[in-house]
Parts: sequence; C-alpha cells; structure tokens
Amino acid sequence: MAEQGSAGNGSTGPSGADDQVPIQAKILSQYIKDLSFENPNVRKLIANPGDQPNLKVEVNVGAERIDSDLFETWIDFKATATNNLGTIYVLETVYAGLLKIESIPEPALEPFLLISGPTMIFPFLRRLVSDVTREGGFPPLLLDPIDFGALYARRQQQRTQVSGKASA
Repeated sequence: MAEQGSAGNGSTGPSGADDQVPIQAKILSQYIKDLSFENPNVRKLIANPGDQPNLKVEVNVGAERIDSDLFETWIDFKATATNNLGTIYVLETVYAGLLKIESIPEPALEPFLLISGPTMIFPFLRRLVSDVTREGGFPPLLLDPIDFGALYARRQQQRTQVSGKASA
C-alpha cells in the first residue's frame, strides 16, 4: 500500500496535513480502584422478594495525566436497585485503565481520554458488574453498551451553557 506524502525514494515529502503520525495507544494495565457492594435487606428479600426492582444507573468518566505519555482513565459506575421493600442492592465501583499514548495532538487528548479510553476498558467493567451482582445473590446485571462519545458531547454542552451563564 502506498503512503501519502512519499517522494518515491522512501523519504517523505514536505511536511503537511497528510504527514500526521497516527496516534498510538495501548493499555498497560486495568484495575479496580474502588468497589463496594451492599445488600442491606437480604433477609426481607429471601422471605418475600417484593415487586419488580427499579434500577438506577449512574456513569461518569474521568482521566488524568500520570507522566508525559502515561494517562489514567476511569469509569465511575453506580447501580442502585430498589423495590417496594426498600433497597435491594447498591453497587459502586471505579474501574480504571493505565494508558500509554504517543503522537497525539494536545487538542485531541481530552476527547481521546474521555471517549476512547473508557470505550477500551468498558467490556471489563461490564463483566465485573455482572459477576459482582451474580455473586451478591441476584441475577447478573448485564450492561448495555455505553456511547461515551454522546456522554462527552453532553458534558461539553453543559460546560458551554454554564460558561455562557457565567459571562451573561
């Protein structure tokens, strides 16, 4: 496959927009930063399971630079199941990944860390949530895929609205 910007002799031509180095990112490690599972009404639920549960799920993402090309990205996840008898369970976890990212322009860094980073580690969080709820004595909570791009866009829109109100 021919490269764009090639001068034909293996050297590249004058630098321009076509000579961008591709972003290189790899997960060095992934881990649970925090995990809590509460099953406060297990005795009541064994005697009488009650109504169908209502499930409330909250998802947030974050990231920070650890070193020049080393970054941590994380998903902060909380699920609360309740019914007419009270709280069934509360699961809270922060699942993170340590990423080495090279050749990324600074303006692309934040979107990459808050969209692509969480997208890469999400399948492992999904499995963790399923396993913990199952081991807690409940049917596994199977998370639907999350559109981290839409979450990022919503966050940016909220920032714009807040800064617009502050300057008014």
